Amino acid sequence: MVEFEPRLFDEIDPSERPSLGAALVPIAGMIVFLSVGLIAFDLDPQFPLFWGIAFTGLFARYHLGLSWEDLYDGIASSLLMGMRVILIMFTVYALIASWIQAGTIPSLMYFGLELFTPTVFLPVAAILSAVISFAVGSSWTTAGTLGVALIGIGSGLGIPEPMTAGAILSGAYTGDKQSPLSDTTNLAAAVTDTDLYEHINAMRAGTLVAFTIAVLLYAGLGLRAAGTIPADRVASIQAAIESTYVVSPLVFLPVVVTFGLALRGVPALPTLGAGVFAGVGTAMLVQGTGFGAAWSAAQSGTAPETGMELVNGLLESGGLTGGAWIVTIAIAALALGGLLERAGVLAVLSHHLGRLCHSVASLTGVTAVSAVSMNILAAEQYVSIVVPGMTLGNLYNEQGLKSQNLSRAIEASGTTTSALIPWSSGGLFMAGTLGVPTLEYAPYYFFGFLSPLVLLFMGVTGWQIVYADRADSEEPATRSGGAGSVTAGED
Repeated sequence: MVEFEPRLFDEIDPSERPSLGAALVPIAGMIVFLSVGLIAFDLDPQFPLFWGIAFTGLFARYHLGLSWEDLYDGIASSLLMGMRVILIMFTVYALIASWIQAGTIPSLMYFGLELFTPTVFLPVAAILSAVISFAVGSSWTTAGTLGVALIGIGSGLGIPEPMTAGAILSGAYTGDKQSPLSDTTNLAAAVTDTDLYEHINAMRAGTLVAFTIAVLLYAGLGLRAAGTIPADRVASIQAAIESTYVVSPLVFLPVVVTFGLALRGVPALPTLGAGVFAGVGTAMLVQGTGFGAAWSAAQSGTAPETGMELVNGLLESGGLTGGAWIVTIAIAALALGGLLERAGVLAVLSHHLGRLCHSVASLTGVTAVSAVSMNILAAEQYVSIVVPGMTLGNLYNEQGLKSQNLSRAIEASGTTTSALIPWSSGGLFMAGTLGVPTLEYAPYYFFGFLSPLVLLFMGVTGWQIVYADRADSEEPATRSGGAGSVTAGED
C-alpha cells in the first residue's frame, strides 16, 4: 500500500498558501493548454499536459515561492502514489495479449456468441460484470479480463463497442463499490474513520437504484439492437476462431488461476501477474506456441490472421509495450496533479468549496463537486477520495451527520466518475483496455452519471441520510485530517 498524505488548508503556512485567485491560475492554464492542444491542433494529450506541468511549475516557483526541491518532491510523491496504477496497466496489457495467444479470449468469444443474443446482451453483460467485480473486488481486473471478452462477443452480435464498454463499466464499478475486497471502498471508509461495513451498507440503496436504472436502459438499447445481426455472422466468426485457435476447456486455465487468486484475496498486481504466466503456459501447452513466441506475444502483442477482418481487429493487442502510449499520459497527469497538490492549489480549492456548505443538500453537492474536481485536476481517483474525505469531515460533524454520509458521498461521486475523465488513470485504463475511447463510451456509461445524481437526490430529500445521536455527536464523526497518512492500493 502506498502512503499518500495531502497537505490540508490549515496545515499550510498562511504566508505560503495561495489565494483563491492564484490557485485558479494554473487551473485556467491547464484548461487552455488542453483545449488548444486537443481541439485546435488535434494533438495527443501528452504535450498539452507537459505544457501544463511547465506552466504550473514556473508559476509555483516564481509566484508562490516554492523551491525546485518542493516541486520535485510533489511530482515524486504523486508518481509514487500512482506507481501501482502504472504497473497494473503494463501487466494488464501483457495479460490480454497472453490470453489471446492462449486462446482464452477467443474461446470466451466463441462460446459467448452461442449463449447471448443481441436483445439480452447489454443488461446481462452489466449484471455479469457486477457479479465478478463484487467477487474479486476490482473493477480494473474485471474490465481487463471479462470485459475484453465481452467487447468481442458484443461486436460479434452487432452491438456497438461503446455500448458494450458502458455496460461493462456500469457493472464493474457497481460491484466494486459494494465489495469489501475493493481498495477504493476500504480507502473511503478508512479516510473518514467509518466502519467498512457501515460504509458499504450506506452505499447499498443508492447503488442499487442507480444500477437498476442503468440495467433497464441497457435493456432498452438491447431491444433496439435485436435483429440487426446477419443470420450467418455468428457461424462465420466461430469458424474464423476455430481456424486459428484450439477451442478447448483447457484454455480457461488462466481464468481459473486469475479469479481463483482474486477470490482468495490476493492483491490485483500479483493476481494479474499470475494470469500472465498462466496465459503464456497455456499458449505453449494448448496452442503449441514456442516459449519465445509466447513471451514475445505478451510483450509486443498479437496480430492474428483468421481470414476475417472483424475477428482480426478484435483479437489484435499491443502487449506490454503497447501500453506505453497510455502510461505516458498517466505519468504526465500524475506529475501535474502532484504539482497542484504541493503548491496548495487542491487544498485551497477544496477549502473554498467547503465554505459554500450551509445545509445537508449543499454539503452533499459540494462533496460531489470536490470529488469530481479532484479527478479532473489530479487525474487519480485516490485523490478524489482522500482530499474531500479529509477536508470536509468537520463540516459533516458540525451538521450532526454520521461519517458514512461522507464516505458514501466521496465514493459515489469520486470512484465512479474517474472512468469519465479521459486523462484520469481510470479513463486511461478503461479506454486502453477495452479499446474504446473515453468520450465514445462515456454516453453509455450510465452508472457513472446516475451514481452522483442519486447521491444528490439523497442530499436534497434526506433519503438515507444518517444523523448521529447526541452521544455520538460529542465525538468527531470523521477525521478532520492532518493526523498521519492514508494508504492506497489500486482496483
